[in-house]
Amino acid sequence: MPLHLRAGQALELLRSIALAEVRDDAPDLSLRQMAILLTIYLDPPPHTVRGLAAKLNVTKPVVTRALDTMGAKKLVSRHRDERDRRNVLVKRTLEGALYVERLGDVVIARGGELPL
Repeated sequence: MPLHLRAGQALELLRSIALAEVRDDAPDLSLRQMAILLTIYLDPPPHTVRGLAAKLNVTKPVVTRALDTMGAKKLVSRHRDERDRRNVLVKRTLEGALYVERLGDVVIARGGELPL
């Protein structure tokens, strides 16, 4: 069932989630990094730097910088495509899957705290 929120409620939910993330020991991600990470984990693979850039309407260097940060945090990994060496495949990791699952739990918990 879809959740119907007014703008103020939606912003309060976003703030609550952001505060929970800031207070947690989990890696801090920018909104851009979060959008890329969620695309990798919620959309079916394969994912490439070029494909992510096109899907999110950003440049390849933007995606590469975000992947550098997320790779250092072990949330994703990159590998050269053996079939087409020009492509870089972006793969999910166990750490990244756990991060996204935990984030989903935070969203559910914070959404349940909203006044009706």
